[in-house]
Amino acid sequence: MKFKKFGKALLMIAASAGVVFSVTSCVQSYSVGFLYVTGTATATTSGDGIISGFKIDHNTGNLSPIPGLPVASGGQNPGRAVLLGGGRFLYVLNRGDCTVNPCATPNITQFSIGGNGVLASQETFFSQGNNPFRIIADAPGNYIYVLDHDSPSSAACALALGSGVNACGDITAFKVDQSTGRLSLVVNAQVTSATGQALPYFPVPANPIDMVLAAGYILTLSGTPGTGDSVFPYFLSSGQLSVSQNSSQPLNVRQANAIALGGTYVYILANDPLTVTPTDGTSPVTYPSQIDAYTVGTGGALQAQVGGVYAGDAADTNPMFVLLESKGNWLYVANQGNNTSTTNTQSGISGYVIDKSQHTLSKIPTSPWGSGPSPQCMIEDPSFQYVYTANFADSTVTGRRIDQNLGYLNNLLGSANRSFSLTGPPAYCLVTGRTS
Repeated sequence: MKFKKFGKALLMIAASAGVVFSVTSCVQSYSVGFLYVTGTATATTSGDGIISGFKIDHNTGNLSPIPGLPVASGGQNPGRAVLLGGGRFLYVLNRGDCTVNPCATPNITQFSIGGNGVLASQETFFSQGNNPFRIIADAPGNYIYVLDHDSPSSAACALALGSGVNACGDITAFKVDQSTGRLSLVVNAQVTSATGQALPYFPVPANPIDMVLAAGYILTLSGTPGTGDSVFPYFLSSGQLSVSQNSSQPLNVRQANAIALGGTYVYILANDPLTVTPTDGTSPVTYPSQIDAYTVGTGGALQAQVGGVYAGDAADTNPMFVLLESKGNWLYVANQGNNTSTTNTQSGISGYVIDKSQHTLSKIPTSPWGSGPSPQCMIEDPSFQYVYTANFADSTVTGRRIDQNLGYLNNLLGSANRSFSLTGPPAYCLVTGRTS
């Protein structure tokens, strides 16, 4: 009898151990995705920039370096990048040597992403304009678009944008081969050169600042000194860009530095001062920046939202990146501040609650939250738990955990300083949920 009781006790202990083991297994750490950061630190004697990479821990959000990285970016001065093919391919826009004008030897370098996040350089492609600085892709990943600050032909500017236009930027379009990731040039079927040749690019107004793909249009934000900023729309169809309006749409801002899509709205970030008079009769408050919200109407025209001009955070300056949280509850703005100071108190992340019925923004009471000094980019991880910024002034990546109820950005679990070191100053960051 005693033996039977002892045996039962062993069985109970074993069962308990099994329960404990199964619970422990459920909370074991694993990588939820990879975070890649382009950087300007040189990797070789050729002067190439680098790409750093980290594994994202699902339970804590902490980062660990991917073995074998950093790698050379394939060119000098890497900036923006895109991920396509379900996380199989990474394309880095290397701006080239910009100590001369136009920048020398810019390119787009394709990488394949292997097991454990390792990158292998594949092929190199070339934008058709001068001084490329932005790269985006359509949602299905069929086309890539590169924004060149300067068109190589002033004559093409007038042909595409109207007589009297003697300077412009341009967009170079590429079709993506879905099996190999190879890029092929999309020529302009709308405009031919003076000699009757199809243009290999699509002219946009001079002094482009940024671009975004929204509601079937590419919207290019441009700055016009002395007269204010404007947006020019191109309609997209099978990779072809067609002019849907004869001219740009003027905006009520003069120092815009970013245009971004958030849900069904387009947001313009600007360094224009905004003065707000409180309803309680207290003195007006001047904020150093503003966020303007628009919807996209007929022909790609932006329609200002009623009451859709929002004050930037008075504690931070130089807003440069906007991120809509995956569930559409909160909007975050990364403020760069002064990108030369490692103790910059004007860098940080401002947070806003999105009223889904009224489509308005209201500041989250606890924001702004600290980032590293001078964030260059901001990204949400594939599990929608964390937000990261890559910071120029101290060469770090800073992570924060999203409070799923209130939208607060809290410290990462188990991380005292929230920051992870990079090899040199960063330029841009992006994530993929593909981990094998």
